[in-house]
Amino acid sequence: MSLAAYQRALPLLRIPFSIYLMPVFWFGLSALRGPWSGWKAVGVFVVLHLLAYPASNGYNSYYDKDEGSIGGLKAPPKVTHELLHLVWLFDALAVLGAALISLPFAALVVLYLLVSKAYSYEGIRLKKYPLLSTVVVVVFQGAFTFLMTQVGAGASTEQLLESSNLLLALVSTLFLCGSYPLTQVYQHAEDARRGDRTLSLRLGIRGTFVFAAVGLLAGAATLGMAYWLRQEIRPLLIFLVATGPVVMLFSRWAWQVWQDEAAADFEHTMRMNQVSSLCMSAAFIAMLFWR
Repeated sequence: MSLAAYQRALPLLRIPFSIYLMPVFWFGLSALRGPWSGWKAVGVFVVLHLLAYPASNGYNSYYDKDEGSIGGLKAPPKVTHELLHLVWLFDALAVLGAALISLPFAALVVLYLLVSKAYSYEGIRLKKYPLLSTVVVVVFQGAFTFLMTQVGAGASTEQLLESSNLLLALVSTLFLCGSYPLTQVYQHAEDARRGDRTLSLRLGIRGTFVFAAVGLLAGAATLGMAYWLRQEIRPLLIFLVATGPVVMLFSRWAWQVWQDEAAADFEHTMRMNQVSSLCMSAAFIAMLFWR
C-alpha cells in the first residue's frame, strides 16, 4: 500500500458526482417554514456531499468493478483494495461529523450508509432486483434524504410531520423515480454482463424515457398541489421558470433517442444530469433566499 495507490483509487469516490444529488438538500431546506440552524445546515451539506455520498459511490464501484463508463467517470480506474479503505474512512468521518451535528441525524446517516451498502454488497445486492432496488433508491435518496436534511438542520418534529412538508418529501421521491432510470440507460450491456436486472434494462431504452416522463410529470403535479395547499405561488413560478431548460433538454434528447437509440449514451446522460441538477438546485436556492 502506498500513497500513490490511494490517489489512484480516490477518483472512484466520485466526489464531484455528488453535485447531482444537491437538489434534494436545497429542496429540504427551502421547504422549512420554521426556524432552523444555518451552521448545522452547512455541516449537513459537508457530511452528505463530501463524505456519505462519496463513500456510497466508492462502495458501489468496489463491488461493480465497472469496465465501462459510470456516473461522473467516463474511464474509471481499476478497482483495488485501497478503494475499500477509503470507503471505510469516509464512512467513519461521515458518522463522526453527523454526531457532532446531532445524534438523531447521525442515526439517519448510519441507516443511509447501511442501505447504500446493501444495494451493492454481493451477499445482498439489491441492485439485482429491478423493482426493489428502484424503490430503495428513490425513497432513500428522495424523501428520506429530504427529511434527514431537515433533521440535521434542527427542524422540529412539528415541522417535519406537517402535512405539506411530507407531501413535498413525496415530491422528491417522485422526481427521483423519474430521473433514476435515466442514469442506467447507457449501462445496459454492463449491467447485463453482471446479471443486474436494473429497471432501465427491463423497461428498454424507449420505455425508460416514457417511465421517466411519467415520473417527472407526477412529481411536478404533486409539487404544484403542495405549493397551492401552502398558498405559495411564488416558489411554484420560480420552479417552472428554472426547470424550463430541463424540459427542453429532456424533450430534445427523447426525440434523438426515438430516431437512434445510440443517443442514449454516457455523454447525453451526464449532460442531462448536470443541467437538471443545476437548474433544480438554483430553483430551490432562490426559494430559500427569497423566503
